[in-house]
Amino acid sequence: MSINNILVADDEESMRWVLSKALKKKGFNVELAKDGNEALKLIKENVYDLALLDIKMPGVTGLELLDRVKEERADLMVVIMTAEASMKNAVEAMKRGAYDYLTKPFDLGVIDAVVEKVSRAREMTSQVSLLKEELADRYQLEKTIIGNSPAMREIYKTIGKVAPSDVTVLVQGESGTGKELIARAIHYNSKRLGKPFIPLNCAAIPKELLESELFGFEKGAFTGATERKLGKFEQANGGTIFLDEIGDMPIDLQAKILRVLQEREITRTGGNQSIPVDVRVVAATNQDLEESVRNKQFREDLYYRLNVIPIQLVPLRDRKEDIPLLVQYFLGKICAELEVPLKRTSADAVKLLSNYNWPGNIRELENTIKRAVILSPDPLLVASDFPGLRSRQGEGKGEELSLEGIVDLKLRGCFSNMEKMESGDVHAMVLEQVERPLIRFVLEKTRGNQVRAADILGINRNTLRKKITELGIELRKE
Repeated sequence: MSINNILVADDEESMRWVLSKALKKKGFNVELAKDGNEALKLIKENVYDLALLDIKMPGVTGLELLDRVKEERADLMVVIMTAEASMKNAVEAMKRGAYDYLTKPFDLGVIDAVVEKVSRAREMTSQVSLLKEELADRYQLEKTIIGNSPAMREIYKTIGKVAPSDVTVLVQGESGTGKELIARAIHYNSKRLGKPFIPLNCAAIPKELLESELFGFEKGAFTGATERKLGKFEQANGGTIFLDEIGDMPIDLQAKILRVLQEREITRTGGNQSIPVDVRVVAATNQDLEESVRNKQFREDLYYRLNVIPIQLVPLRDRKEDIPLLVQYFLGKICAELEVPLKRTSADAVKLLSNYNWPGNIRELENTIKRAVILSPDPLLVASDFPGLRSRQGEGKGEELSLEGIVDLKLRGCFSNMEKMESGDVHAMVLEQVERPLIRFVLEKTRGNQVRAADILGINRNTLRKKITELGIELRKE
């Protein structure tokens, strides 16, 4: 974490002026305080990366201020300045938590060296802190990506192969399939562990703000730009940037992303200086980017730059064997979050959850379980605790039902008014409507070979020929 904002507190106006001029020349934002009270007020109101404090000032002294800083802003690096070089002052300053101790008068080169040393120390502290967080996140992530299905095992193998390199990865999959979890798994298993992982949802930010969010902006670049701001690429320097929903990125901005991938440098909005960045890019989309390329909605050259290693996440409906594991995981997670006793699911509830197609994928499953946990007072969740799921499952989504279920659903719809049905004709009518498409389908599959079709249907050829005539099935000649 580099230094941007510096506070200089000294009762000597000439010292404040010299330090301010020298530090601003180096590109730092500098604020000045003429005594300890003013410095304390500024520290409470603002965020500084480094404070240069004179040891003796009117009001609150530098050492007293140092104590207050360590109580309220423990991450603020403090350098004590004094005109009285004594062992007592130096030892006392360091005991109270000062980063360094300078004796006046000092050369400006000494200040440059101290600022550089503080910058490196902050960077190291930030990396250690981030590494601890990411190791904890990686441990949690290993428990979060759930599934033993063949599709998930292939994804695990791909992550293991691509994570150690810096190759660009494109994660594709429907909404709710866990694309960001996969991106984090790649980062946490790479050599960039301990460096930033910066996610950005390209669809969630207005188009006119997306460029400055990505690349940052200079002070005065536009109305409201009162100070320089680092963009996501600079924040991710040394680490990984995750560009979620990149298919929604405006096409003019795509050209600038392409330049970053090619040149490894960015230019802030309102600036003219090229800034090198060392960033691994993992992108994700729920769109068919090949189709977007054909429709001129996505740049072909950017697509090929991103699609070096594609990872295709399968929807939950294509790995239903993982649903019981996911249900168990979400129950534990949700009950812990809500601070309620752990709940279980009955066999019929698991069956209902496993048979549903989950158009919203894992996210929909999690929300459905959370709703049931909140609304049900019982420790055992049963099928009736998922009433919305049951009704949705029967609303004409034939692909979610067995053949028998489809027939049952259709019969109930056709014969809802049983009292109006005439006697003696239902059985023959239903059989005819089932037999006709069945025989037509088998004949298509056998390319009109009636001997083979009769064998598959389990009837003799004469019976098949009779039914073809009775049912009015047209024979197609190959």
